[in-house]
Amino acid sequence: MSRSASHFSGEAVRVERALSGLLRTERCKSVNGRRKTSEPPTVAAMVERIVGCKWSLHVLDCVRRGIVRPGAIQRAVPGLSAKVLNERLRRLVAFGVLERRIFAEVPPRVEYRLTPFGERFLDILDRIAALERERAAGIAATAPGSAEPEEVGS
Repeated sequence: MSRSASHFSGEAVRVERALSGLLRTERCKSVNGRRKTSEPPTVAAMVERIVGCKWSLHVLDCVRRGIVRPGAIQRAVPGLSAKVLNERLRRLVAFGVLERRIFAEVPPRVEYRLTPFGERFLDILDRIAALERERAAGIAATAPGSAEPEEVGS
């Protein structure tokens, strides 16, 4: 086989691998038969994804309290694995709730901070928590064995 023939066959293999990689990438982009879009999610979808994930709420609470380094966050939340923490941090950064700061030091240091949007987003989560507390207090007040409210005009 001449050098040019082997060059072309090598090129064909590289093209085939590249195409199969593209096909795998396309399959990865399909979720439940739907293609992912590059449009940012709605705020309602963000609330659903974050409130529906107990780890995201813990991560946001840590960042709010000043625990901003991934290792410190992982130590502060029992049961949180590094894999799940990194997934949650990536998602919160992608949503624009957190910003990632990388410091050019040896060893490298990474910190996460709330964005202005993240501060406003936490206000929404605080209101949801307050609503839940009010609801729980209302349920406790009307539970069997609790003092019944007196009827007016009896």
